Formats: sequence, structure tokens, C-alpha cells
Amino acid sequence: MASHPHRKLRAAAVVCAALVVAGPVTTTAGAAAAPAAPEVSVAPSPDPFADLTADEIAERAVTATRSATSLRMTGRVVSDGQPLDIDFAVNDHDECTGLMKIKGGTSELRRVDHVTYIKGDEAFWRASMASQGLPEPQITATLELIKGRWLKIAPGQAGSEDLGGVCDLKALLADLDKDKEQRSGLVRGPDAEVAGTPVATLVKKKAGGETTTVSVSERGKPYILKLVKAGGEEPGAMVFSDYDKPVVVKVPPADETVDLSKLDSGTPA
Repeated sequence: MASHPHRKLRAAAVVCAALVVAGPVTTTAGAAAAPAAPEVSVAPSPDPFADLTADEIAERAVTATRSATSLRMTGRVVSDGQPLDIDFAVNDHDECTGLMKIKGGTSELRRVDHVTYIKGDEAFWRASMASQGLPEPQITATLELIKGRWLKIAPGQAGSEDLGGVCDLKALLADLDKDKEQRSGLVRGPDAEVAGTPVATLVKKKAGGETTTVSVSERGKPYILKLVKAGGEEPGAMVFSDYDKPVVVKVPPADETVDLSKLDSGTPA
């Protein structure tokens, strides 16, 4: 029943990774230049990447980001022509918690101890089931069983692997090194800020008008803080934050869950 939302959730994670792989690429279009400082002001902090090429900055950013033990990713991506709004906090223990919005519906996802819990509103589940061609009577009956409740998916059950992929930080970050050729030929644009943190911007333009812009932190570790992909078939923008911060995932109360096996077998929950 839930294969479609599972597929879309997986697609969201894959697209996030693909955007980064696509390139430490940046356009600084829309990035405001820092105002000139008065002569009496303190001199700006030195550029930590002053002696590096754009490609070398990208290499450091990928190395640093791959070392993260947790992060939060927020933004919109497009997969198979379908916009996905996501906000997920993920750690390196395959745990995550977050939200996804698609076709006017919203779902919440939690994964802890290798068990996945997903709770969607009626619009989310209705759109998901309708896209699979389920008849209206079946959709209505299923909605009655899961309305306001969490769908519990244990390891080995349908969709568990796909949903686990969304929460697999190690696999997500491993994709950063999939195609090193994508990290060559970059151009550094004007510096900017992401959530108050100064960043170096790296830009890469591809044939066909696709441009990817990556913002790399100039403070602390050179983490990737923002990625924007414009043009092409899968545009999107993603902000990465809360690096190495604890991800707290709460198991939903048992009386608010429906076991997927019972749902599939038609057993009353």
C-alpha cells in the first residue's frame, strides 16, 4: 500500500545526494555582496580558502561533509517532475526524524532501532494510493485504519529498505564521492552568507543551461551549507545545518500505531 510514498522518500534522499555530486558548483546569482566596511571597523576575517582553487575547496568540502555524524537537510527538490518539500534530521546510526510534503499532503517519518514509523494526513495517503490506481472504496477503507495513526514498518517488510535509505547518512554522504569528475572545472563566485555564516560559493554550469551553486562554510569545518540547482530536469534548493548535533527520535505510543503486517493481511489493528 505504501510503496509509492516510500519510493518518493527514497527519491528525495537520492536527489539530495545527486545535487551535491553534481557539483560543487555555484552561481552567486542572488547572493548579496557584503557592504563595504567603514575604515574604522575591524578588518574582515581572512579568507580560509585564499590559497585554494575552487576545485580544491570543493574537495575539502566533500571530505568535511562526509565526516559529519549528523545533519539536517531542509528544502525542495524535484523528482520525476514531482516537487518534494523535505525537512529531515539524520544521524550516522540510521536514525532520522522529519517531514515531507507532496501534492498538498504532509507526512512525518521517524526511524529508530531499525523500525520505521510514518504518519500522513489524508491528503498525503489519498494522493499516494490514488497514484497506484487503487479503487476509491479500498482507499476509503484503508484511510479508516490509518487515520491519525502511525504506520509501523519493521525490518524486512515492504518499504523498510527504501525508507531506511532516507535515514542512511553514511550512504547519503558516500554519494558525494561518486563522481569526482563532477568536482572539476569549478568557478568561485562572490562570497555570501547562509544563516549568518560566511560562505564561499562554487559554481558549475553544464551544457543545456543547468547550473549548480554550492555554499561552503568559511567558519569551522568547511561543511556544505547550501546547494541550489537551477535549470535542468531536477531543479531544487537544499540547506544543510545542525551538523554533528544530536538527533532525538521518539518512538510513537503503541496505541497510536498500526502494524504494516496487520494492515496488509486485513487484520484489525
